[in-house]
Amino acid sequence: MCVVGLGGSGLAALSELVRRGVPAVGIDETGVAAGAAGSNGGFLLAGLAAFHHEAVGRFGRSRALACYRATVAALTEMATETPAAVRRTGSLRIAVDAAELDDCDRQADAMISDGLAVERYSGPEGDGLLVPDDASLQPVERCRELAQRCLEAGARLFGAAQVLEISPGRVRCGSGGVECRSVLVCVDGQLEQLLPSLEGVVRSARLQMLATEPLGRIVAERPVYRRYGYDYYQQLPTGELLLGGARDLGGEGEWTTKAHPGPVVQSVLERLAEQLGGPARVSHRWAGVVGFTASGLPVVREVDDGVFAAGGYCGTGNLIGRIAGRALVELALDGSSEMAELFDAPEAR
Repeated sequence: MCVVGLGGSGLAALSELVRRGVPAVGIDETGVAAGAAGSNGGFLLAGLAAFHHEAVGRFGRSRALACYRATVAALTEMATETPAAVRRTGSLRIAVDAAELDDCDRQADAMISDGLAVERYSGPEGDGLLVPDDASLQPVERCRELAQRCLEAGARLFGAAQVLEISPGRVRCGSGGVECRSVLVCVDGQLEQLLPSLEGVVRSARLQMLATEPLGRIVAERPVYRRYGYDYYQQLPTGELLLGGARDLGGEGEWTTKAHPGPVVQSVLERLAEQLGGPARVSHRWAGVVGFTASGLPVVREVDDGVFAAGGYCGTGNLIGRIAGRALVELALDGSSEMAELFDAPEAR
């Protein structure tokens, strides 16, 4: 089988293929974790992109709860697989005004009612919620470790392989191609370009981040989501502040497949970094391209005969991407997948 994409979901698919003894080739336009998988904020947040009470309202309690529990299980598995890349810190959702704090209360009520771990929180970051099951991730470190294991198990991985066309049983690249039984396309951003049939189902957007030099004090002991998740940050054990978001303030230009920082969003992030940590030099700026769907559920499905796709994680692909990558293997080899049925957005078909 051929896996297109060497990020988190692609490497999850490859890991499952080699575990089953299936000959596999993985290709990527650039290399391991070169896209959004290696340029995200390093958050491992259980659940769907929508907060749990919103997910219950959109998809029903049974489905929302099953998705949440599946992501908690995936997080535990990831921490066991690559313990050096995962810190079990919990996460904070911090409200920026009274309306958002009321929304935090609704989320807490829904989670407590469903037996999910959550605590109301008040601390130096502000007021909101503490989700103790969440974690922080070093995404590149994890992807590189998984890639090495796949190579050692016999998979063949190729970077610098620009995909020109995907069709049943074949992937055509600028430097050659791959003939295979099935193609598993595990690409979040630009998925609709690789698979034109998904145009209108998935839409690519740019998520921007920056990092400061090490601060002289601790401003965040856990990853923080604020302003309904439009802003997010964490502080590394070495003191650097990693901060992203403000996509909603960047305008229509953030709906793009170009993964480079833009001045409008970066200026907002700079002001927020100074507000949180005081004056500090920005050491790095970067962006990643991810996919969004109208429903908030990802694409995890067969899109053509023997061509399967996973993407559209709506900015929360670190956990859901792992589930989706494995689900594609189940669809391709077994003909069905409970996880694909649970997470895929049937209304977007």
